[in-house]
Amino acid sequence: MDDRPEQRRDMGHAEGDARPKFSDATLPDEAEGGTGTDDGAAPLQPRGPHGGTGPQPHIHAQRMAEKRAKEAEAAAAAMATAAANAPTPAPASAGAALTGEVQSPGGAGGGGAGRPGQAPPRPVMVKKTATRARPRRRHFMLVLSLLLMVAAPTGVAGWYLYTVAADQYHSTVGFSVRKEEINSPVEILGGITSLSGSATSDTDILYEFIQSQEMVEAVDAVLDLRAIYSKAPDDPVFSFDPSGSREDLVDYWNRVVRIFYDSGTQLIELRVTAFEAADAQAVAQAVFDESSRMINQLSAIARDDATRYAREELDRAVDRLRKARQAVTEFRSKNQIVDVDADIQGQMGLLTSLQAQQAEALIELDLLRETTRENDPRIVNAERKLEVISRRIADERKKLGVDDEGQRESYATLVGEFEVLTVDREFAESAYTAALASYDAALSEAQRQSRYLAAYIQPTLAEEARYPQRAVLLALIGGFLFLGWALITLVFYSIRDRR
Repeated sequence: MDDRPEQRRDMGHAEGDARPKFSDATLPDEAEGGTGTDDGAAPLQPRGPHGGTGPQPHIHAQRMAEKRAKEAEAAAAAMATAAANAPTPAPASAGAALTGEVQSPGGAGGGGAGRPGQAPPRPVMVKKTATRARPRRRHFMLVLSLLLMVAAPTGVAGWYLYTVAADQYHSTVGFSVRKEEINSPVEILGGITSLSGSATSDTDILYEFIQSQEMVEAVDAVLDLRAIYSKAPDDPVFSFDPSGSREDLVDYWNRVVRIFYDSGTQLIELRVTAFEAADAQAVAQAVFDESSRMINQLSAIARDDATRYAREELDRAVDRLRKARQAVTEFRSKNQIVDVDADIQGQMGLLTSLQAQQAEALIELDLLRETTRENDPRIVNAERKLEVISRRIADERKKLGVDDEGQRESYATLVGEFEVLTVDREFAESAYTAALASYDAALSEAQRQSRYLAAYIQPTLAEEARYPQRAVLLALIGGFLFLGWALITLVFYSIRDRR
């Protein structure tokens, strides 16, 4: 509404002097909220000396006529433009006939719109330029929040780090778990050699063990960690409260003992901090000693695992062999036979000899009976000799387990039982020999492989305090506070713009 007089003046200049120009004094309808016109209408009555216009009963009808004349003129201009582009030009008054309105005398000749074939220029809308930005309340609140959320906490942290925080010394120790494999002579002759390598599983176990409660308790029992890390009572952030629990000590341990583990090279490096350089070195040495003890224990467990199964198999073989030999011993005691084969051969030879003598005695007795009298003393002696030989043959057969009737089945049973016992004993002896060889090989293999902790950096002794890293901590605190403030601010303004 405020720019319309300027637009009208611009349009008046653009159309030339043929159209009337109006000033603020000649447009009383602007103040009343009406719609003015500048398209060749009859000039309105001038204002009085005191701004009044007096009674004008025909002004409303005149405005309506001017509005209609303006619409008719625009339609005529459009039709004229179309007629100029068409092969057959249309009359300029056709626009008025289409609108059904009669042009007023003032509208038909105003502004030079009566020239055929020329459309009136469009009005140029000029937008208002942006005003100069001024600080507002939300800007001051934004700066205040930056000061409260970022600047003030960062300043407090800087004051604490540079005035209250106690200096800390550090000690570095580096080590790795190594496994030595001593090649056997067979492997050396065969050209199969192996160098020392890293035990991956042992290194991973050691990495977790250093951070465990067992390590903390072992070092605390040797050095009294509570006394070492409570030497700066004025620094509650970086020192330890002696009244803290065991879990608190484990959490604090993970703060002062930093582990750097390279899984590719299997190297472990520790950085231990303390309020005194000697304490830091002592803690690092204690960690190395406990780690070495742990590795030796793992090596012993691995060696026992490697030989346990072979030892159990050897024990079973020994027990089986003992039972087999005991059965053979009982058989020999029962049958009074030490070596069945030799004894059988001897007994059979003796029986054969006795039987041969018995046959000779029978032949001699028969000869005497045929050539001498019945009461001849030689016949009595021959009969007595034959009786003695028969009695001896019976005694020898009893030793072999054969009855007087010469039943060979009992003798075969005796030999079969002894053969079963002999086979069991021989199998037990073979199993024992194999188990003993396996146990010896497992024991030799376990002894050839040994794990140990090799330190490539001995615990160092610091000369100056490098911790806490005040500049780094202050930069991190300020950066995170600023990021948090920026995030909160963006969220706040995004919600505010949606409303």
